[in-house]
Order: sequence, then C-alpha cells, then structure tokens
Amino acid sequence: MSDSRHTVLDLDPTLVSSLELLTHRAIGTGENMSVWFVTGASRGLGAEITREALDRGHSVIATARDVSAVLKAHPQRPDGLLAVNADVTEPEQLTAAVEAGLAEFGRIDIVANNAGYGLVGAIEETSDKAARDLFDVNVFGVLNTLRATLPTLRAQRSGHVLNIGSVGGFATAPAAGLYGASKFALEGISEALHGELAPLGVRVTIIEPGGFRTDFLNSSSIQVEPAAIVDVTEVAKPPLRLQLGADAVERVEAKLDLVRRELDQWRHVALSTAI
Repeated sequence: MSDSRHTVLDLDPTLVSSLELLTHRAIGTGENMSVWFVTGASRGLGAEITREALDRGHSVIATARDVSAVLKAHPQRPDGLLAVNADVTEPEQLTAAVEAGLAEFGRIDIVANNAGYGLVGAIEETSDKAARDLFDVNVFGVLNTLRATLPTLRAQRSGHVLNIGSVGGFATAPAAGLYGASKFALEGISEALHGELAPLGVRVTIIEPGGFRTDFLNSSSIQVEPAAIVDVTEVAKPPLRLQLGADAVERVEAKLDLVRRELDQWRHVALSTAI
C-alpha cells in the first residue's frame, strides 16, 4: 500500500475503500503541530499557505477542484500533505474530504477558506449568472466548507477558522462592487461566527489582503503573505481582522475616518430617531 501522504484521493468509493483509509498512519499531530484544511490549494495564495504550513512541520489536507494541480505545486510530495479533490460548491465532496482527512490525521485544527475568485465589472452590467456564480463560490462555498468542518472543531473545542477575504470586503471600489459584496458577506458571516465559536475555544480571523497582494500580478507579490497568515494561527489571541499590505491599511483607515466624520456630522439626526 502506498503512503497516503503521497497519494491523490478522488474519494470515489470504488477507488478508495474505507478499510484502506482507516489503515493510513496519522502524522503531524504532536505537540505544537497542527492539521490544516485548505480550500483552493492548487495555486496562488492557497498553494502558498499550504507550502508555508508544510515547511513549518504542519500537516495539510489540501483541497482543489483539480487535485493534480495541488501535486504539481508540490512536486516533492512533502510529508504531511494529503491532496483531495473537493469543489466547494459540492457539499458531498467537502464532507468526503473531511472524512479522508480525519482518517489520515485524526483531527483538523485550522480551516483556511481560501477558494474564491474575483470579478470586475460595473454593477448593472454584470449578468445575473456571473453574479450568482461568484456568490456560489465566494460565499456559499465558504458556508459549505464550514458545515463540513465545524462539527469537528466544535467537538474538539479548539481550532481556528481563517476566512480569506479582501480589503474590498471592508471598503470596496468602482468596478469591483459585486466582488466586494461577496467579501462583505464573508465579513458578516465571520463576525457572527466569531461570537458563536468563541465560547467553544474556536477562533475566527478574517484575512484582508490589499489589492496588490494577489497572484493576478506576479508570484513575488504573495511571498510575505503566507507567512503572516500562518503566524496569526500561532498566537494566543489572534485578531478578528488582519489587513495585509499598505494599501489595505490605508483603505481601512480612510473608511473609518469617513464613517467617524459622518457619524459626528449627523449624530443629532441619528439620536433624534431614538425611541
């Protein structure tokens, strides 16, 4: 039997029996080592998060629609890597991926909701299908992943959810309104989730990269980002939000300043409506 750390699992029952999964040796669950569940792990930020976690000795359940791309990104097949086919728009695939990960490693400590994509276009010019497809991945894909993974974290009474958002989910911009809206939705989900899971010892952090920190530009633009994302999982009190990049900080500060000015200017009207 081959070492499952080096095996692509498509989770077809005719190809992978439950008996085979149960015989896989769990690794990377010693003290200070974590098991990551990463969506969209085949390229870009997801691939870099996976690489950084593996380099630090953690184990990773790396999911993608095309798992061969995950292994292409990691040709050395490092110890602790379990690559699994899972489309975030297909709940049953995510459930199977979680089951495979638990059979391999025995636990899941960190869920990195990275799968997603951008959309550029004016609000009224974006088709209904394009908008719905975007939300199916960026919003409902996250919900599907949370439904599949959170029962494990709740039962463990420990863990960390990383929702990869965008500064565009805090302060959006023209031509990126629908993408921003999908990330605004993720912000709202994450804020509520933070309150729901905190009593169970499960933490939630929204990662808000700036506009220039993306593989849309070049590979060098994401060199620092994965380290910062993994770092935030290794502190005792991680923030609810973590901005990445000077442009992200500037946009957040500008919006906070605007909201404060408007609140001060219109405070008398707001308070006059109090019951």
